[in-house]
Amino acid sequence: MNRFALVVSSAIARVTESALGPYQTAVIRIGFSATWLLFLLREFPHRQELYGPEGPWDFDLAQQLIGTNGSFTALMWFGGGFWFETLYVFAVLTAVLLLAGWRTRAMSVLFMVGVLSLQNRSIFMGDGGDNVLHLMCVYLVFTRCGQVWSLDERRARRAREAHARGGRVAPDRVGPALWSVFGLVLVAVTAAGRLDGDLTVPLILWISWSAAAVWWIVGRRARTAEPRILLDVIGNVVHNGALLVIMAEACLIYATAGWYKIQGSRWQDGTAVYYPLHLDYFSPWPALADVLSSSGTMVMLITYGTVLVQVAFPFTLFNRRVKNVLLAAMITEHAVIAVVLGLPFFSLAMIAADAVFLPTSFLRRLGGLAARARGRLTGPARRGDDPVKPPAPRSPPENPAHAHVGSSA
Repeated sequence: MNRFALVVSSAIARVTESALGPYQTAVIRIGFSATWLLFLLREFPHRQELYGPEGPWDFDLAQQLIGTNGSFTALMWFGGGFWFETLYVFAVLTAVLLLAGWRTRAMSVLFMVGVLSLQNRSIFMGDGGDNVLHLMCVYLVFTRCGQVWSLDERRARRAREAHARGGRVAPDRVGPALWSVFGLVLVAVTAAGRLDGDLTVPLILWISWSAAAVWWIVGRRARTAEPRILLDVIGNVVHNGALLVIMAEACLIYATAGWYKIQGSRWQDGTAVYYPLHLDYFSPWPALADVLSSSGTMVMLITYGTVLVQVAFPFTLFNRRVKNVLLAAMITEHAVIAVVLGLPFFSLAMIAADAVFLPTSFLRRLGGLAARARGRLTGPARRGDDPVKPPAPRSPPENPAHAHVGSSA
């Protein structure tokens, strides 16, 4: 009984004391923002046909659909090309800033607004990768995705170093300014009835805006450390819950895909991979597709291997070595799909989702390699600017008997 209590106490302390998976959430942030940014840039010449006034799914049809399903899209607030162009540039800008990790709490919310606004405007333009991005942009709002590999982390580190030297840190003026501007916009669109319909996104917007205000007030007005510790614990729990949801979502995607494949006759006889390789729409490199499909044995192995990996992956999460092997196989599979079938953004979205399962040691080494490569290109970094050495998240106490909820402060 005592051992069970210690295990439970240790688990609670681990969930509340720190935001787990800082490197994994950073990779998810970078992966999905980069995927969306590259998609917007590639489709920039065709943006009017995809989501704008010149598309086959015109403004009136979109209004009818939004009136039926109540989904959120800021593109329906106003008509005309100017508003569309403004929102498209807004989506590109938020993707860039989230990728860099600048004000990630605010940018993750605005990134969600940009993604949902464009995708919900023309839902028939998407594919599997768009669906993954659609879900993950919502989950990303609840994570602390700027702990490492971000401008936020660099700013926080410089502030800590200045405090340690006894220097003065200038008060943050950008954060309150952003909060004020976005608050005015949120109040205006709510009062105008632009957020009518499904309440999910409006609730996320209002909760995020209110939480930022509470965080700022407590951080500067609280006379004791307890209120800030409480908010920190709540933030950690929300982050860790969102991270668990992201992991569960990735497992569900692979599990459902694998079990549906099992029911298909072409997957059962081992020939399913052959057919998409010979569709003109999915053959950017016909010669490469012919090479892969020229061997019946290779086609059979790829077909059965795809089903096996997708069905087995959720069951391998408790075995680190087997999980890492299947994870490498899935990432390789998506890379092949990107090249052979010409689906780069679907593959990038799935690889970004897979990144939540990557080992921390591997991600730290990858970050070190990236930093050294950047150093060779830009010259020696200034002291204190090395982004590869962020403060490690606090670990639970080594002695479970001393485990506690919240911070030791």
